Amino acid sequence: MFPTPKSALTPNSYEYESSPLVKPTGFREYDARWLLEKEINLMGIQALGMGLGTLISELGVKQEIVTAHDFRSYSAAVKMALVSGLMAAGCKVHDIGLAITPMAYFAQFELNVPCVAMVTASHNDNGWTGVKMGANRPLTFGPVEMKRLKEIVLGAKFDLKGGGSYVFVENFPARYIADVTKRPKIKRKLKVVAACGNGTAGAFAPKILEAIGCEVVPLDCELDHSFPRYNPNTEDMKMLHAMRDAVLVNRADVALGFDGDGDRCGVVDNEGEEIFADKVGVMLARDMSSLHKNATFVVDVKSTGLFLTDPLLKANGVKVDYWKTGHSYIKRRVNELGALAGFEKSGHFFFNKPFGRGYDDGMIFALAVCDMLDRNPGKTMADLRKALPKTWGSPTMAPHCDDEKKYGIVEQVVKHFESMKAKGEAFAGQPIRDLNTVNGVRVTVEDGSWGLVRASSNKPELVVVVESPVSEARMHEMFKAVDAVLRTHPNVGKYNQTI
Repeated sequence: MFPTPKSALTPNSYEYESSPLVKPTGFREYDARWLLEKEINLMGIQALGMGLGTLISELGVKQEIVTAHDFRSYSAAVKMALVSGLMAAGCKVHDIGLAITPMAYFAQFELNVPCVAMVTASHNDNGWTGVKMGANRPLTFGPVEMKRLKEIVLGAKFDLKGGGSYVFVENFPARYIADVTKRPKIKRKLKVVAACGNGTAGAFAPKILEAIGCEVVPLDCELDHSFPRYNPNTEDMKMLHAMRDAVLVNRADVALGFDGDGDRCGVVDNEGEEIFADKVGVMLARDMSSLHKNATFVVDVKSTGLFLTDPLLKANGVKVDYWKTGHSYIKRRVNELGALAGFEKSGHFFFNKPFGRGYDDGMIFALAVCDMLDRNPGKTMADLRKALPKTWGSPTMAPHCDDEKKYGIVEQVVKHFESMKAKGEAFAGQPIRDLNTVNGVRVTVEDGSWGLVRASSNKPELVVVVESPVSEARMHEMFKAVDAVLRTHPNVGKYNQTI
């Protein structure tokens, strides 16, 4: 028997050390995230492993699983607690050790193992932990699997048949690096800033870029889980500004920044301009669709409207599908549609054959940017950016909103805009042209300006993005209009950043 998890426990007590703590809100739409010790303890992680092993058996999948951990002071301990639970449920565990998340996904193919459990809090601040899981490569869990996992864990409905085993796979990163660099070197001499925010990617990114022929300028590549300068988050302006400064000082061709677990990449061009990942996606879609005509791309609802309006993409016969934000959602959609690639504004990029295996990998994204520059020898990254039609877009802004309340508030916001459209009411001074409610609500008005409100899948926050093809002033008008709707809800708090 194993105790039923509790949603709250008092630290420094016998009960805390003898009972699993698992706050229910940690089960997100497509992965799991908790504040360690406050929302989950190590016994709670053990219960998660038991639940995951039970679910794998329930799904009829062979009980073999790859596991790995990111570079945080507590991640190895969290992983081993998870492993003990997986083994109790009968799983054979293949541990590849310290790794970026794409290495764990690659290991499913390389080791011929069906399941994965990557211990990472991704770009979240220190104190957070979590697990990205899958049982059908290259896909990761979505809402159906996460709901069932939550039921098993919180109800202690474990099938603890035992018989599990453990093997540590030595020096696995070398196999991953050999795989992604098993390709021709670039012909163009590129000086690349590799920015890692002292996170996990620092152990691997410079080697990979050097292996394809780049001159690498390392930036914060020393592993330091205190993250002394800034959080390794490629949407964080502190990180992007540090990349900008390094590009200008070193006269580099581009800066490529990697998040805490290396499945995302951010870009700063040779002029020091931060290029939001959705715009880089348009640039890569232009490049890739010139090689593969009539390609389909999946993009998330936070992404620029240029995917629909860019004349070069239209000329190349590109089809675009706007889909739910989230690495599991986009990954599944790319697989369902047989898309060439999928792009998220957050920097998750999913490359299908012949570029990748369908999962998100910040390193393959980085190599794709280098290849794009290599195929355009007379143009700089700034030239490619300036060749795009001009739009004015915001960063991803995140007002605080409790996990228990955020989905209900977004539901009310969706109904608000649906009512406005049904009544023919203007928004931000113009008629509403389109509402996309596949993930929150993306409201587009007559001049093409749009605003998005959705619930964050990873944090107690909402997500707000705005863009206008008209002017910067129009972008600000759209933001004020969206924010005015949110301010009618007292439980929506302050933004992490604004425009």
